[in-house]
Amino acid sequence: MTDKTWMFDASNGQLIVKTGVTGRASRMGHRLTIVMNAWQATVSWAGQEPSGVDVNVDVKSLEVLRGEGGVTPLSGPEKALVRANALKSLAADRFAAIRFQADDIERTADGYRLTGTLEIRGRTRPRSINVRVEDLDDTWQVACATQVRQSEFGIKPSSMFMGSMKVADDVTVSCTGSRPKDC
Repeated sequence: MTDKTWMFDASNGQLIVKTGVTGRASRMGHRLTIVMNAWQATVSWAGQEPSGVDVNVDVKSLEVLRGEGGVTPLSGPEKALVRANALKSLAADRFAAIRFQADDIERTADGYRLTGTLEIRGRTRPRSINVRVEDLDDTWQVACATQVRQSEFGIKPSSMFMGSMKVADDVTVSCTGSRPKDC
Protein backbone atom coordinates (compact mmCIF):
# COMPACT_ATOMS: atom_id res chain seq x y z
CA MET A 1 0.00 0.00 0.00
CA THR A 2 1.37 3.42 -0.91
CA ASP A 3 0.66 6.69 0.86
CA LYS A 4 -3.05 7.36 0.39
CA THR A 5 -6.18 8.51 2.12
CA TRP A 6 -9.27 6.50 2.96
CA MET A 7 -12.63 8.21 3.44
CA PHE A 8 -15.57 6.88 5.40
CA ASP A 9 -18.97 8.56 5.70
CA ALA A 10 -22.67 7.75 5.94
CA SER A 11 -22.57 6.20 2.44
CA ASN A 12 -20.35 3.34 3.63
CA GLY A 13 -20.78 3.37 7.41
CA GLN A 14 -22.88 4.35 10.36
CA LEU A 15 -22.33 6.54 13.43
CA ILE A 16 -24.71 5.69 16.29
CA VAL A 17 -25.22 7.17 19.76
CA LYS A 18 -27.07 5.15 22.43
CA THR A 19 -28.36 6.69 25.63
CA GLY A 20 -29.58 5.25 28.88
CA VAL A 21 -32.06 6.48 31.48
CA THR A 22 -31.43 7.02 35.21
CA GLY A 23 -33.41 8.19 38.22
CA ARG A 24 -36.29 6.89 40.32
CA ALA A 25 -38.68 7.04 37.35
CA SER A 26 -36.20 5.57 34.83
CA ARG A 27 -38.60 2.78 33.81
CA MET A 28 -40.85 5.44 32.30
CA GLY A 29 -38.10 6.76 30.01
CA HIS A 30 -36.77 5.61 26.66
CA ARG A 31 -33.27 4.36 25.93
CA LEU A 32 -32.55 6.20 22.69
CA THR A 33 -30.79 5.15 19.51
CA ILE A 34 -29.60 8.22 17.61
CA VAL A 35 -27.90 8.28 14.21
CA MET A 36 -25.64 11.03 12.96
CA ASN A 37 -26.43 11.27 9.23
CA ALA A 38 -23.60 13.58 8.13
CA TRP A 39 -20.06 12.68 9.17
CA GLN A 40 -16.72 11.98 7.59
CA ALA A 41 -13.68 10.03 8.78
CA THR A 42 -10.40 10.54 6.95
CA VAL A 43 -7.64 7.99 7.43
CA SER A 44 -4.19 8.98 6.15
CA TRP A 45 -1.69 6.24 5.38
CA ALA A 46 2.11 6.21 5.36
CA GLY A 47 3.17 3.02 3.66
CA GLN A 48 1.42 0.03 5.31
CA GLU A 49 0.26 1.84 8.46
CA PRO A 50 -2.34 4.51 9.20
CA SER A 51 -0.65 7.79 10.14
CA GLY A 52 -3.63 9.99 10.97
CA VAL A 53 -7.36 9.84 11.60
CA ASP A 54 -9.71 12.84 11.58
CA VAL A 55 -13.45 12.53 12.21
CA ASN A 56 -15.92 15.40 11.72
CA VAL A 57 -19.62 15.11 12.59
CA ASP A 58 -22.32 17.61 11.62
CA VAL A 59 -24.25 18.05 14.89
CA LYS A 60 -27.45 19.12 13.13
CA SER A 61 -27.55 15.80 11.25
CA LEU A 62 -28.72 14.14 14.49
CA GLU A 63 -31.79 11.94 14.02
CA VAL A 64 -33.62 9.94 16.69
CA LEU A 65 -34.15 6.45 15.23
CA ARG A 66 -35.98 4.78 18.09
CA GLY A 67 -36.61 4.63 21.80
CA GLU A 68 -36.68 1.35 23.71
CA GLY A 69 -38.56 0.91 26.96
CA GLY A 70 -40.79 3.58 28.36
CA VAL A 71 -44.45 3.46 29.22
CA THR A 72 -45.56 4.05 25.61
CA PRO A 73 -43.74 3.79 22.26
CA LEU A 74 -41.75 6.88 21.23
CA SER A 75 -43.95 8.82 18.78
CA GLY A 76 -42.90 11.02 15.87
CA PRO A 77 -43.60 14.27 17.75
CA GLU A 78 -41.67 12.95 20.77
CA LYS A 79 -38.70 12.13 18.51
CA ALA A 80 -38.80 15.71 17.19
CA LEU A 81 -38.86 17.06 20.77
CA VAL A 82 -35.94 14.81 21.79
CA ARG A 83 -33.99 16.02 18.74
CA ALA A 84 -34.69 19.67 19.56
CA ASN A 85 -33.61 19.15 23.18
CA ALA A 86 -30.43 17.35 22.10
CA LEU A 87 -29.49 20.10 19.64
CA LYS A 88 -30.08 22.69 22.38
CA SER A 89 -27.92 20.70 24.86
CA LEU A 90 -25.17 20.43 22.25
CA ALA A 91 -25.47 24.17 21.47
CA ALA A 92 -25.62 23.20 17.79
CA ASP A 93 -26.08 26.80 16.63
CA ARG A 94 -22.71 27.77 18.18
CA PHE A 95 -20.84 24.46 17.83
CA ALA A 96 -21.82 22.90 14.52
CA ALA A 97 -19.31 20.04 14.59
CA ILE A 98 -18.03 17.29 16.83
CA ARG A 99 -14.42 16.39 16.06
CA PHE A 100 -11.94 13.66 16.89
CA GLN A 101 -8.30 13.84 15.83
CA ALA A 102 -5.87 11.01 16.50
CA ASP A 103 -2.37 12.17 17.46
CA ASP A 104 -1.02 8.66 17.98
CA ILE A 105 -1.94 5.35 16.32
CA GLU A 106 -0.78 2.07 17.82
CA ARG A 107 -1.32 -1.41 16.33
CA THR A 108 -3.29 -3.84 18.53
CA ALA A 109 -4.09 -7.55 18.15
CA ASP A 110 -7.30 -6.89 16.20
CA GLY A 111 -6.77 -3.37 14.82
CA TYR A 112 -5.50 -0.07 16.19
CA ARG A 113 -5.68 2.15 19.26
CA LEU A 114 -6.26 5.79 18.34
CA THR A 115 -5.20 8.33 20.95
CA GLY A 116 -6.04 11.97 20.45
CA THR A 117 -8.55 14.67 21.27
CA LEU A 118 -12.33 14.70 21.17
CA GLU A 119 -14.03 18.09 20.80
CA ILE A 120 -17.70 18.53 21.68
CA ARG A 121 -19.41 21.84 22.32
CA GLY A 122 -16.10 23.68 22.07
CA ARG A 123 -14.41 21.62 24.80
CA THR A 124 -11.60 19.18 24.10
CA ARG A 125 -10.68 16.13 26.13
CA PRO A 126 -8.10 13.38 25.57
CA ARG A 127 -9.58 10.16 24.25
CA SER A 128 -8.36 6.69 23.29
CA ILE A 129 -10.50 4.58 20.98
CA ASN A 130 -9.90 0.97 19.98
CA VAL A 131 -10.75 0.25 16.34
CA ARG A 132 -11.28 -3.32 15.17
CA VAL A 133 -10.27 -4.07 11.60
CA GLU A 134 -11.57 -7.22 9.95
CA ASP A 135 -10.42 -8.69 6.63
CA LEU A 136 -13.52 -9.91 4.75
CA ASP A 137 -11.79 -11.20 1.58
CA ASP A 138 -12.53 -8.26 -0.77
CA THR A 139 -13.52 -5.71 1.91
CA TRP A 140 -12.05 -4.11 5.03
CA GLN A 141 -14.59 -3.79 7.86
CA VAL A 142 -13.79 -1.32 10.67
CA ALA A 143 -15.71 -0.84 13.92
CA CYS A 144 -15.28 0.98 17.19
CA ALA A 145 -17.27 1.96 20.26
CA THR A 146 -16.49 4.30 23.14
CA GLN A 147 -18.21 5.78 26.17
CA VAL A 148 -18.58 9.56 26.32
CA ARG A 149 -19.51 11.34 29.55
CA GLN A 150 -21.63 14.31 28.49
CA SER A 151 -20.82 16.41 31.57
CA GLU A 152 -17.10 16.38 30.63
CA PHE A 153 -18.06 18.53 27.65
CA GLY A 154 -20.42 20.91 29.46
CA ILE A 155 -23.56 19.05 28.39
CA LYS A 156 -26.30 18.79 30.99
CA PRO A 157 -28.26 15.58 30.30
CA SER A 158 -31.99 16.21 29.81
CA SER A 159 -34.28 15.44 32.73
CA MET A 160 -38.00 15.34 33.50
CA PHE A 161 -40.23 15.08 36.54
CA MET A 162 -37.96 17.28 38.68
CA GLY A 163 -34.93 15.10 37.93
CA SER A 164 -36.53 11.76 38.80
CA MET A 165 -36.01 10.65 35.18
CA LYS A 166 -33.03 11.78 33.15
CA VAL A 167 -30.76 10.79 30.30
CA ALA A 168 -27.72 8.96 31.67
CA ASP A 169 -24.53 11.03 31.68
CA ASP A 170 -22.58 8.30 29.85
CA VAL A 171 -23.57 7.58 26.26
CA THR A 172 -22.13 4.97 23.90
CA VAL A 173 -20.88 6.13 20.52
CA SER A 174 -20.20 3.46 17.90
CA CYS A 175 -19.03 3.67 14.34
CA THR A 176 -18.80 1.06 11.60
CA GLY A 177 -17.58 1.31 8.05
CA SER A 178 -16.50 -0.83 5.15
CA ARG A 179 -14.14 -0.28 2.27
CA PRO A 180 -13.43 -2.39 -0.81
CA LYS A 181 -9.81 -3.48 -0.93
CA ASP A 182 -9.37 -2.51 -4.58
CA CYS A 183 -9.99 1.23 -3.91
